[in-house]
Amino acid sequence: MAKVPVINLRKGHAVNHNNDVCVVVSMEHKCPPRMASYVQMSIRSISTKKVYNLRLTSNESLEGVNLAREEYEFSYIDGMGYHFMNPDTYEDITVSPDIVEPVKDYLMEGNIYILLFTDETVVSVELPASITMEVAEAPEGIKGDSANNVYKSATMTTGLVVQVPLFIKPGEKISVKTEDGSYLGRVN
Repeated sequence: MAKVPVINLRKGHAVNHNNDVCVVVSMEHKCPPRMASYVQMSIRSISTKKVYNLRLTSNESLEGVNLAREEYEFSYIDGMGYHFMNPDTYEDITVSPDIVEPVKDYLMEGNIYILLFTDETVVSVELPASITMEVAEAPEGIKGDSANNVYKSATMTTGLVVQVPLFIKPGEKISVKTEDGSYLGRVN
């Protein structure tokens, strides 16, 4: 891939850093008085989710990577991996378990997810900001314990454990924040 000057990079662009595909999280071009200008940027590895803070001179370059985002519907899991289907072309793609591992507890059949591709290879699965999930197991709340903001552990149908208020019962649908797995509220 071609070298891209760091001053031309923007949030969301993909670069190759230490033989790892990374996405630019933030970028700032600084020009202090009586000093050479530089670029302060944060990039996040797609595979390890590790964030690197880089300080590069304005005339340096990084290797650019073509990154494509496409919507796919999660279908099923088998011995080969996780299967996603393109809703427009009905093309089936199998994604290996090591790529899906960080988000597997949020995958539900029939939901749409964004797959990130580099050179027609899936490198990551992006989740929406929040997702609606069904509670599979939730212990009964203790009577008289509702004076404080008390939470209990509830298990979703996917196996994800979420801290929920005492009034949540099995079978209810709740909204879960995918960034940290926290309870957002009931869904009608």
